[in-house]
Amino acid sequence: MTQPPTTLLITLTGRDRPGVTSRLFSGLAAHDLTVLDVEQVVIRGHLILGVLLACPGAPDLTSIHRRVTSLAGDLGMNAEITTGSGDHAPPARGRLHVTVLGSPLTPAVIAAIAGRIAASGANIDRIERLAREPVTCIEFGISGADPQALRGALARESASLGVDIAVQRGGLHRRAMRLVVMDVDSTLLQDEAIDLLADEAGHAAEVSALTAAAMRGEIDYATALRERVALLAGLDASVVEALTGKLRLTPGARTLVRTLKRLGYRCGVVSGGFTQVTDWLSAELGLDYAAANTLEIAGGRLTGRIAGELIDRPGKERLLRDFASRAGVPLSQTVAVGDGANDLDMIAAAGLGVAFNAKPAVRRAADASVSVPHLDAILYLLGISRDDIDAADAEDDQVSPAFGWAAG
Repeated sequence: MTQPPTTLLITLTGRDRPGVTSRLFSGLAAHDLTVLDVEQVVIRGHLILGVLLACPGAPDLTSIHRRVTSLAGDLGMNAEITTGSGDHAPPARGRLHVTVLGSPLTPAVIAAIAGRIAASGANIDRIERLAREPVTCIEFGISGADPQALRGALARESASLGVDIAVQRGGLHRRAMRLVVMDVDSTLLQDEAIDLLADEAGHAAEVSALTAAAMRGEIDYATALRERVALLAGLDASVVEALTGKLRLTPGARTLVRTLKRLGYRCGVVSGGFTQVTDWLSAELGLDYAAANTLEIAGGRLTGRIAGELIDRPGKERLLRDFASRAGVPLSQTVAVGDGANDLDMIAAAGLGVAFNAKPAVRRAADASVSVPHLDAILYLLGISRDDIDAADAEDDQVSPAFGWAAG
């Protein structure tokens, strides 16, 4: 039987400085070695560099040890060399990303999550911070887990710990996402546009009650929408035109859209609300796709009816598919974001469904849930860190100094 190759695990720790990695591998280049794995982490200027090597022949371990320890001494670092046998193990099943969002994120939270991961029989291969403000985001790279079982266990922990926890498949799956489609009212916007119009029409309480019931799934959305729009009959069209001046973008909305577009994503909105709002949003944020209901106007006043086909829960899913087709993107590479029951179909159809400050039924159905009031936290679910966002902002400022986006 052929003997498995000897392996060496070299670990350097100490103060980080330019050239450490280059000098280590330059020193190792004189030996007959094969690189199997490399991991490097820097925390507050402290470097941890691990290199796993295979020795195909008869390695001169004494020479390698002497060279590495000498290099570490020159750099003021510590070196550890461990020998083993056998090539690296075959890829572990169930490679997953576990993303944790909290404000604050306490040691007890991390302990509980790590405990659940260990109890599932999985191993934590990597831990990385994606953001520290306005929320803290930590991501675990794990292997050996059953995704559904772990998602269920961590969902229960999420509720009791008061943090958001998302479990996603690892590998290229997440990096392949290319289209993000969002709900508008109470998602991209803080407001429900129809509630603002109802206030002007003197029917705020009735419309608000219907809106809440529809979002909870207690009333058929299409029926509820028709009843609410009927209460707007007679409202002057100028009130609708002035509506955009009252609407408030959700914190982080601009950051989310501009970052996605810089990275080559397509962005769209699909709304059970009104084109009078989505047209404004498209111009304001540079959206690629938008669809919504249109309030019928005759003689300068609202008729209390929807013009054309009504967009309801099934309609949102159809439009997600339509946007994906127009973008040349398979559904598996789409992200759908929403908060209410009428978003459930598109959330289920998308490659990644995200519940944003959503009703309980939506949180249970979605792949991931975000309960912090910052829409750009969705970027972390895609593996985009706050440093990536800031670097993109700085690069854009250098390329186009005359072009600016408002904060948010």
